[in-house]
Amino acid sequence: MGSFSIWHWLIVLVVVLLVFGTKRLRGAGRDLGEAVKGFKKGMADDDRPAGELDHQPPQQERDGTVSGKSRQDDTISR
Repeated sequence: MGSFSIWHWLIVLVVVLLVFGTKRLRGAGRDLGEAVKGFKKGMADDDRPAGELDHQPPQQERDGTVSGKSRQDDTISR
């Protein structure tokens, strides 16, 4: 008497669908999935050393520009 059968769970599922509707349940499922992805990504970022994180400083090129941006003294003055 302590465990639920498959019929009990089906009745609960039908009641939940009737109360909340499919759009709200779909949105809640999507939000839950994004939250789990964000949590896993955060846990993976914590495992990496600080130098290996996604945020890398721009690399300096040979002509003195940084990531395609020109230096201030390269601008044309009138």
